[in-house]
Amino acid sequence: MQTSFSKPAKRIVAGLAFSAAVAIVLTGCSTGSSAGGNASDSKAATATSAADMGGMDALVKAANAEGALNVITLPPSWANYGKIIAGFEKKYPDIKITSANPNGSSADEVAAAKSLKGQSTAPDVFDLGTAVLNENTDLLAKYKVSNWSDIPADFKDADGTWYYDYTGLMSVGYDSSVIKTAPTSITDLLSSDYKNKVSIKGDPTQANEAASAVYLAALGNGGSADNIQPGIDFFKKLKGDGNFNSTLPTQATVNSGETPVVIQWSYNNLAWGPAGGSAGNPNWKTVVLPGTALGSYYNQAINKDAPHPAAARLWEEYLYSPEVQNLYLAAGAYPATLAAMEKAGTVDKDTLKTVGEAPSDFVQLTSDQATAAAKLLTAGWAKAVN
Repeated sequence: MQTSFSKPAKRIVAGLAFSAAVAIVLTGCSTGSSAGGNASDSKAATATSAADMGGMDALVKAANAEGALNVITLPPSWANYGKIIAGFEKKYPDIKITSANPNGSSADEVAAAKSLKGQSTAPDVFDLGTAVLNENTDLLAKYKVSNWSDIPADFKDADGTWYYDYTGLMSVGYDSSVIKTAPTSITDLLSSDYKNKVSIKGDPTQANEAASAVYLAALGNGGSADNIQPGIDFFKKLKGDGNFNSTLPTQATVNSGETPVVIQWSYNNLAWGPAGGSAGNPNWKTVVLPGTALGSYYNQAINKDAPHPAAARLWEEYLYSPEVQNLYLAAGAYPATLAAMEKAGTVDKDTLKTVGEAPSDFVQLTSDQATAAAKLLTAGWAKAVN
């Protein structure tokens, strides 16, 4: 596989198997801790590496003294964040995580950081889509994790203000007890079989995952990463035909049948099906549509005004450890350091075999393309679906 697969390209999806539970087409955060509570706070707030704190042991000590970490918009089923959060608290029992607004958007993260600035309940860390990230880099602190060199150069900001964490592919999840035939193209969703059944993950002007559903529709209707207007036009038709369901989909709405078709990241659709265990819908199947695939890395970053700056930095160190990068992988979310882990022998080989090799190429919007797309969505989305 290639070391980097962030550059826009076309891919015919041939695999991305997730054991017998999946086949493709697969037929198929408030805390009681106070900000500024110990002498290390000012040092931690400006630390750009663990070395600036005096090493990892000193960083852990400072984070333990803070005793809290605020994360935001991290649903437990999203990219294995339930296990990731539990693992952090087990490894660092003196630090209590508060996970706010788990079903929120990237824009909600930014809004919380701004409205709660100076308060102990403000988010310490972010997990942001690219378009929202690009508009809010002034909120970010510079920090480079210890294994910085394991993150490919085009997966990170050279100064350490942001770095890719994981990616999946946009997919269609559907309840096979309701939809009897798997869709083979995005335009299949315009048929009468999908009346009031197709949902996306929120407002595309606010949430990267929802915006990516529009990008996928653009690619399937003659558009491109440079022209997402056909995607907006597709959803206007979907709405006009009565097939668009504006309900925000969750595991609960999938299980109840309220949202029987959801366009979202592959790792999320997979988590809502049999792979989700007893909480999942046994009839839920995941399809990565043939043709041009769409991916998008999310971005990790630290709030420059984090109320728990040492814990925020320790969280990033934890996320980029092989232990947690393998947890992303187990959920079907390809981690940023995968190539380095394969080379070092630290990747979970059984998990990688089950999940399948990372796609070597797919369409991913560049920063400039995402910014242009966001402007087009802001101007035209509401008119298209209201």
